[in-house]
Amino acid sequence: MSSKDITFPEGFLWGAATAAYQIEGAADEGGRGPSIWDTFSRVPGAVADAHNGDVACDHYHRSSDDVAMMKSLNLQAYRFSTSWSRCMADGVTPNVEGIRFYSDLVDQLLAAGIKPWLTLYHWDLPQALEDKGGWTNRDTAYRFAEYAAVLHEALGDRVRIWTTLNEPWCAAFLGYAAGVHAPGRQEPTAALAAAHHLLLGHGLATQELRRRDAEATLGITLNLTVPDPLDPQSDADRDAARRIDGQFNRIFLDPVLRGSYPEDVLRDVGHLGLTDHVRAGDLEIISAPIDVLGVNYYHGEAVTRTPSGGSAPQEGHAPLERPVSSPYVAAHGVRSVPRGLPVTAMDWEVQPDGLRRLLNRLQHEYTGPAGIPIYITENGAAYDDSPDEAGFVDDQERLSFFDVHVRAMKDAIDDGVDLRGYLAWSLLDNFEWAWGYHQRFGLVRVDYETQERTPKASALWYARLAASNTIPADAAGRQQAEDEASPDSAAPDAGKAGVVLSR
Repeated sequence: MSSKDITFPEGFLWGAATAAYQIEGAADEGGRGPSIWDTFSRVPGAVADAHNGDVACDHYHRSSDDVAMMKSLNLQAYRFSTSWSRCMADGVTPNVEGIRFYSDLVDQLLAAGIKPWLTLYHWDLPQALEDKGGWTNRDTAYRFAEYAAVLHEALGDRVRIWTTLNEPWCAAFLGYAAGVHAPGRQEPTAALAAAHHLLLGHGLATQELRRRDAEATLGITLNLTVPDPLDPQSDADRDAARRIDGQFNRIFLDPVLRGSYPEDVLRDVGHLGLTDHVRAGDLEIISAPIDVLGVNYYHGEAVTRTPSGGSAPQEGHAPLERPVSSPYVAAHGVRSVPRGLPVTAMDWEVQPDGLRRLLNRLQHEYTGPAGIPIYITENGAAYDDSPDEAGFVDDQERLSFFDVHVRAMKDAIDDGVDLRGYLAWSLLDNFEWAWGYHQRFGLVRVDYETQERTPKASALWYARLAASNTIPADAAGRQQAEDEASPDSAAPDAGKAGVVLSR
């Protein structure tokens, strides 16, 4: 390799991530009960073309092949979520058969030399708990801690990294304010109650897991954005950026890492009753010490409150006829404005410098003072993949997306950010929430009719990055790496995964 190649710190962790409802299928098997996404996906107009996760990628029946594929792609870690509805159909009673599926998956991963990274909640609340109020009901936070205890009892001897919640912003504000995600409610007051109770559930689960295992690595994953005022000289635009930062980033960062809600956010949402749900001792529970912060980054945004141009803040909302609301409960009139940057198939701007800026901010304001490292737990892009006759996708746009964000990540490390790993989103094409199967994020293409898996050009490129811990420093080196990542140059044993790796 060239002496100019960029090498990551020794021990840097490379992996990929998925979520239970998006890939598992087997919706009615093994004692699994309905989740809010089973219910929501059957609401007319809620999901594109009435798609649902009943089959998805059939990972429930294909986990051993999928793990073999992960090994062939040199993944060192696999971040997956457990389905609360599979493990406890009614949200409270353990289901031995459902838990066994995850126990077997963990064993398969360890046998393949892959570190299991378990996320307890990726939005698939048991419908039985939603019927009792869902996350607007304080009791759900306590049920969540019990669920964490059940999973640790079964898996804690082998799983060493635990994430409590994935993207509570989406669960609370897309689910309870915007109506874009399950359970599809459009009630700003409910969204704030849900946000607080999700955080309470995180804190209670963290305390329970810590009590059971002082050596476990515990954390939470937050999706974070970089809101820039369209006109930095405009008071209105600066206030717009402040509001989005407060209602997207700081409403979760501050309670977890500082033990308090931001004063300006409390003022903004004061009329919506957030503090009515905060009881004595809650913030001490929510700020229980964590060991890692997971960061999901897809894009930043330029925001304005001026009357011209723009659209709703970019959340990748599917173009559905069913009316939805803004997830920003106290940012009336704030819009996101395109800046002429390249965009993905979901119209998300490609802004790698936003990732570097975000990581530096976290290091200086949050994780550095708290003394905890950061992991990128999701980063990826949907593009309009065009497979060839053999199903191979030469996805140069996605490969470039990963490349520029990985470089931005290394720049942040050089800036002094304590960043220790990167988990690409996603391992597989999958059920993309309200978009159904119309958006593909996978490193690996899934033919939904045959369930055949075919690693894309980006997967082969990523496999070499994971194996070498190195990326070329210049364009010529990158082109050579891309040529080497052609399907014809795949490793000879890659086909052992039971998937197509060459034409």
